[in-house]
Amino acid sequence: MTTMRAMVINRTGGAEELIAAEVPRPVRVNSEVLVRVVAAAINPIDAKTRAGRGVSGAIGEFPTVLGYDFSGVVTEAPYESHPLQPGTDVFGMTSFPRSGGSYAEYVSVSTLSVTRKPAPLSHVEAAGVPLAALTAWGMVVDVARAHEGQRMLIHAAAGGVGHFAVQFARYFGATVIATGSTRNLGWLRELGADQIVDHATTRFEEAVQTVDAVIDLVGNIHDDTGTRSLGALRRGGLLVNAPTGSWPTLVPDAASAGVRATTYKVAPDGAALAVIARLLGSGDIRVHLDEVFDLADAAAAHLKLESGHTRGKIVLRVGEG
Repeated sequence: MTTMRAMVINRTGGAEELIAAEVPRPVRVNSEVLVRVVAAAINPIDAKTRAGRGVSGAIGEFPTVLGYDFSGVVTEAPYESHPLQPGTDVFGMTSFPRSGGSYAEYVSVSTLSVTRKPAPLSHVEAAGVPLAALTAWGMVVDVARAHEGQRMLIHAAAGGVGHFAVQFARYFGATVIATGSTRNLGWLRELGADQIVDHATTRFEEAVQTVDAVIDLVGNIHDDTGTRSLGALRRGGLLVNAPTGSWPTLVPDAASAGVRATTYKVAPDGAALAVIARLLGSGDIRVHLDEVFDLADAAAAHLKLESGHTRGKIVLRVGEG
């Protein structure tokens, strides 16, 4: 077998640019594992890149296969005694656009980018985890250092990254204040939020003051959410912003307000994902799937994501498993 089924784009543009194609199957090299993909998730960075923003400037050639998240089964290992032998269920992230994406039947990725799939999770559930959970972990645990006694404000808390951020902050003992839409208020409380602000009816900066950290998953893309967040922080507090290009003046704006700020960029990290896998396996953390689409319906999945009303994750079903 030298080719595989995939969803590709031949140019950047609208969701209709995602089309089915037969493309060369990746060739495993060095310390990589070849994985037969059972499911792949979509993320906002996928839609931004497809539209000509995101990391589209680094795409080397078209057609290209988008996608970071996957869960599947190892079909080729780096060597005979490697722990991830053929038949092992794994999940992880690709290094797109430096490598092929996950909207395809196979991916070849570094063994440092994957870990064993938690047994209680299906491949469809596991595919919704890597990028969003690793982003939340990096922002909440590595950078903001969630701990008991800390007050943490999390914006867009019902989204893919947000719903993991709420759970990680709660797990490490922080008091969690979450912003979300009216329909998600009860659900956010179930996830562990101590206080919830309905952004449709309440200006969060009027309801929340002197927090220690803000996990900003919006920036200034909508209603100056980022700038308004500076007023909710205590002096010397920390704002961590993730969406690419959502707040170009972040650092000087924060300095002027007497607080600290940083952007955050996620990286494939199998070791951190293995810790998250244990939390998923024990039930301390859970992934929520909003909707599952077949791979051929990737364009519809992108439109769903871009509607802005996603709770948790959207996943593509790629193969059997």
